[in-house]
Amino acid sequence: MKSSLQATLGAPVLLSGIGVHSGRTVNLHLHPAQANHGIVFLRTGLPNGSDRLIQARFASVTATELCTVIGQKESGAVATIEHLMSALCGLGIDNCLVEIDGPEVPILDGSASAFVEAMDRVGVVRSRVARKQLKVLRPVRVEKGIGSAELLPNPKGFRLDVEIEFQNPIIGRQRKVVDLSPATYRAEIARARTFGFIGDVEKLWKAGFALGASLENTVAIGDDHVINPEGLRFADEFVRHKMLDAVGDLSLAGYSLLATYRSYCSGHRLNVAVLEELFSDRANYAIVDGGARRESGYAEIGNGIAVPAYAPDLH
Repeated sequence: MKSSLQATLGAPVLLSGIGVHSGRTVNLHLHPAQANHGIVFLRTGLPNGSDRLIQARFASVTATELCTVIGQKESGAVATIEHLMSALCGLGIDNCLVEIDGPEVPILDGSASAFVEAMDRVGVVRSRVARKQLKVLRPVRVEKGIGSAELLPNPKGFRLDVEIEFQNPIIGRQRKVVDLSPATYRAEIARARTFGFIGDVEKLWKAGFALGASLENTVAIGDDHVINPEGLRFADEFVRHKMLDAVGDLSLAGYSLLATYRSYCSGHRLNVAVLEELFSDRANYAIVDGGARRESGYAEIGNGIAVPAYAPDLH
């Protein structure tokens, strides 16, 4: 089956835009990568002209306030990676070098749609190496306040069961269940936009967040209505976006998941925390692949940049 083989992009992809929190313009290059490379960020444009490679793994996460950040601020970090990671995972892309010249992935329209469209234009290339999968063997659960997130065994694939509840009547209580595949991701998840409350804007600005937010990239919610003139893309767009974020955050496991993810009022912090709990005990999971082999050495990708030919296992 083709889906059992590792995949990368058919050609490089270039996207540009502003960061929703930093307000800075950034250029993003997605480079094809060879089997067992994984998803790796190449942060360029650092002081003294230096670059830094950052593994897209949960152990690289350094912040989860309003977005997911990997790497260290002092030596090079990339913020708001969740929408791009979600698109890569949703389309089944295992291997990619993400070259970025600024501190934050561009927000584009606030969803993963532009990433999906750009990747669909170049297509997917399969290797002859089997895809590794992380099989959850026993339930793991984390809680914070009223929020909870858990991973449950599911040998058939990756299911998401996401529920949210807000006091604001525009959102209220919403729940969605999806068995993830590229088709369901494109149709049901990718176009759901990030959202925020008008009443929180000034507070976020003072804290240095949402400097690039606008009605072009965020669903703005007032006391009793959606501010955006075009309205919502889905009646339950809010829970769909939370699911989009969860796909991206959980892809930081480093492998495609054989699991059911179930959450209530979760967010980036709990999404990452449930991965930490999963990997805290080797008895919680197994890595299965049907015979994937490791490839040693380095692959040269653009401008003579040498990157590891595979992402080293952290567990």
